[in-house]
Amino acid sequence: MYDAVQDIYCYEGTTVLKNLLDSREQNLLDEFEAAMTTQRSDEPLPLGLLDVTHYCAIHHHLFQDVYSWAGEFRTVRIGKGGSAFCYPEHIDQEMQTLFNELKRQDYLCGLSTDVFAERAAHFLATLNAIHPFREGNGRVQTSFLLLLADHAGHPLNLDRLDPERFLQAMVTSFEGDERPLVTELKTLARTS
Repeated sequence: MYDAVQDIYCYEGTTVLKNLLDSREQNLLDEFEAAMTTQRSDEPLPLGLLDVTHYCAIHHHLFQDVYSWAGEFRTVRIGKGGSAFCYPEHIDQEMQTLFNELKRQDYLCGLSTDVFAERAAHFLATLNAIHPFREGNGRVQTSFLLLLADHAGHPLNLDRLDPERFLQAMVTSFEGDERPLVTELKTLARTS
């Protein structure tokens, strides 16, 4: 659960996000969200230029059946575990900066697996620290990372993904140490 101040995204007096099902019960929302995003993830992701607009389109695609604000940057401050994510007034600029850098790096094409993993880990860690959406950041990060890795010639093998270890690597990267995330991405990107 996210920590948020004056959260206009939640039903009054609750921590339940306003949703298209209009459910004020977290467990029902969780089930609905899982069902809808799973269904959408089975469909082709939107085509795009691996830019901010494309990233927002992926969020919209996955969450359009659940939240009216799908694909839109959040407008409230949120954090997790006592750490704050990027303030909403800086999200647009930080996203533009990050994705412009990705473009300058030719979307990580032409790199060895090790260098790809290092740069992808840094991109992912920064993207996670920005946390542009009120909900669904991790799922969009993963979907985008898969597209980016395919484009860069380093398709990821999710059969090798250990969700708990990967999540811990993401948390560690948020705390400033990207090495475990690099290791995880190297494991996923290895062809053998």
